[in-house]
Amino acid sequence: MPDSLKGYYAQEVDWEVCVPEGIDCATVLAPLNWADPGAGGVELSIVRLAADGERLGSLLLNPGGPGISGVDFVRNSVSTQLSDTLRTRYDIVGWDPRGVSRSTPVACLDDDALDHYIYAFPVNPTGTDAWFDERADAAAEFAAACDEHTGALLGHVDAVSTARDMDLLRALLGDERLNYLGYSYGTVYGAQYAELFPERVGRVVLDAAVDPSLGVAEQLTAQAAALEGAFRLFVADCLGVGRCPFSGTVDEALAQARTLFAGVEEQGAQSDDGRRLTSATLGAALAESFYDRSRWSQLRRMIVGLGEGDAGLAFQFADGRYNRDQNGGYRDNLVAANTSASCADSTYTGGLDATRATVAAMDAAAPTVGRYLAYSDWVHLDTVCQSWPAPSVLSPAPVSADGAEPIVVVGGTDDAATPYSASQALALQLASGVLVTRVGDGHGSYGRGNACIDAAVDAYLFEGTVPADGTVC
Repeated sequence: MPDSLKGYYAQEVDWEVCVPEGIDCATVLAPLNWADPGAGGVELSIVRLAADGERLGSLLLNPGGPGISGVDFVRNSVSTQLSDTLRTRYDIVGWDPRGVSRSTPVACLDDDALDHYIYAFPVNPTGTDAWFDERADAAAEFAAACDEHTGALLGHVDAVSTARDMDLLRALLGDERLNYLGYSYGTVYGAQYAELFPERVGRVVLDAAVDPSLGVAEQLTAQAAALEGAFRLFVADCLGVGRCPFSGTVDEALAQARTLFAGVEEQGAQSDDGRRLTSATLGAALAESFYDRSRWSQLRRMIVGLGEGDAGLAFQFADGRYNRDQNGGYRDNLVAANTSASCADSTYTGGLDATRATVAAMDAAAPTVGRYLAYSDWVHLDTVCQSWPAPSVLSPAPVSADGAEPIVVVGGTDDAATPYSASQALALQLASGVLVTRVGDGHGSYGRGNACIDAAVDAYLFEGTVPADGTVC
């Protein structure tokens, strides 16, 4: 280990009691630039729920995003997400990755400016060349604000730096190997860790995987196709319940949905606070509505409302996606953190011609919902990241992690947020990858009510029993 890193690895973790009861909090220091540890540091906020039985070690958790708070995840979700056995035998540890929330954060726009950036009704009709130019100008201003308010950190919020932070946390927690459970984008961090430190991989579970060999454009196109499949399932279910806004066959209902969605801007549907629904906000609402089947009844009511000119529920879904509260404030820096990590972890080139081409590809892959997801997610990322002041760090590439202990990859067949094909791909790329499949919809599998999945993951994390590759639950 270089002398310049020894101070980071030798620091003491000063745990303090915090909320809720039983949770300890601490802040540790990591190098801003792992290639130049003397260039300053960043703070990492961590929390721990200590084991109250015979301790196996630490289990590091990350809920994904990128940009979602791992501190909040442990504080709010551990009691329902993890089994009693794991919580008894492991110290459960969450952290806010660099750039996120309570760690040294990325900062871009204040709440009012961010509200305008996300929700302002466009001057030009959505999807026109003038609209793309309008979005590119707004994106350039967003990127400039991030540069002004964040500075050098923007060049070091990539997954490789985060993976190195994870190794620092492993050492400071006193573990020889990393035990890790990562969901969604958290699988990117786990895969990069395994690629960098295969000899330090302990018991690692990657749930609802992202395929590192694909760029963001390809990932979002695949996600759009998965969301289209989920919407078809929703429509089939809707037609069998009361007050469904659709009628006829599933295909006829999908055609009705396309007509409704295409007219939201002209119709003038709005929320109680006066925000007028845009096609991009509709895309955010649709994406947020498919993380769990339990949201389908609310989605049905949302669509009924749209038909009546009421966009209240659509804005509730969209606000949830951006962590916006009902008073117009933002609970954390999710949008800034998500954008900065996304810019660092992929490549964005080709100008607005490339932006338009991917919108068309997403629309073709998902004729009902694809263009709206593209307007909300892809156009924002591509236009901002093409103006980003820091170069990208990662390019799409498979990971193999040769020499690592078995890594369990879990995927759901109808996951609309991270398509099953991504979990299949990651398990094949990893030299020691083991694929476990959950048949069903919803985002993520472990701790979501599937006893077979929970038993397989618990047996692996608790006893080291590796599930058979190809296990189906």
